Amino acid sequence: MIEFKKVEKSFGEKKVLKGIDLEIRKGETLIIIGKSGCGKSVMLKHIVGLLKPDKGEVIVEGQDIVKMKRKELYTMRKKFGFLFQGAALFDSMTVEENVGLGLRENKRLKDSEISEIVAEKLELVGLPGIQNMNPSDLSGGMKKRVSLARAIADNPDYILYDEPTTGLDPVMSDNIDELIRDLAAKLRVTSIIVTHDIFSVIEVAQRVVMMDNGIVYFSGTPDELFMSKDSLIIEFLHRTNKSHKTH
Repeated sequence: MIEFKKVEKSFGEKKVLKGIDLEIRKGETLIIIGKSGCGKSVMLKHIVGLLKPDKGEVIVEGQDIVKMKRKELYTMRKKFGFLFQGAALFDSMTVEENVGLGLRENKRLKDSEISEIVAEKLELVGLPGIQNMNPSDLSGGMKKRVSLARAIADNPDYILYDEPTTGLDPVMSDNIDELIRDLAAKLRVTSIIVTHDIFSVIEVAQRVVMMDNGIVYFSGTPDELFMSKDSLIIEFLHRTNKSHKTH
């Protein structure tokens, strides 16, 4: 459903992606891991056309989005939900206004229909009845859930998660992982998750991609990752696990 073909991307003199080849299968839950700055979030932004590669192709459902005209790209983006690292809620809007924003912008729906969808999605992420609250009244975990409700409001085919557990305590991180897993099963969406959280790999991933130095260094199941004898993978897992214990 989604494919990177020899994708390269540089920012100034810094080459971030150095010829990425990757297939993302329909309906799978894929986690992308790697050291900070290795290009994980840059890959997500290429999938929805927020960034364009210097070289290569990004194929979504058989079409190269790099070559799409603006209107075609906007239509394709409606197939995606995006959970931003910082939740990215609008402080001046209520929870209901935040979750229903895309519906108001892109659908010809009555206010009552939007309210019904918002209530349904909030219940799905475990936050029923908070429509009239403001983002400033929410905890970090609640903000992530509201942002996720917004991401699934229009029933996307794909959900992209950028560091969904960053800044959350271990209990809330576990809750978010469980929610991602449940939504993938209930909504039958393709889930692509960028994370530094090795516990999310254990709890959520069907397949893991590890990036290093601008390329896909490893692709396989979580079991294959943790059983690997590769020294670079062992070092990464050790450092990540040590970091979690420190925090």
